[in-house]
Amino acid sequence: MWEIVLKNRAGTLEFETGLEDVLDEVLYRSPWTVLPVISEHLLALATLPPIHKDPFDRMLVAQALHENLTIVTTDEDIAKYAVPTLW
Repeated sequence: MWEIVLKNRAGTLEFETGLEDVLDEVLYRSPWTVLPVISEHLLALATLPPIHKDPFDRMLVAQALHENLTIVTTDEDIAKYAVPTLW
């Protein structure tokens, strides 16, 4: 959600209904659980090799590794980490 807000405010990601409606839908009406950034994720982030340059994507990798999750992506750099990917 953090990256969505920043990209929307930078003008690189727009929504027909507006950012507030999208946030409301994802945070309160969707079946998805928003994963907070916790200290263990930061520790995992600190151990990642510098394969990917995007800090948001690196945090997603760290969270996925710590939480044993799969990342849905076509990003080839993310697939270079020891994290399961699906697409």
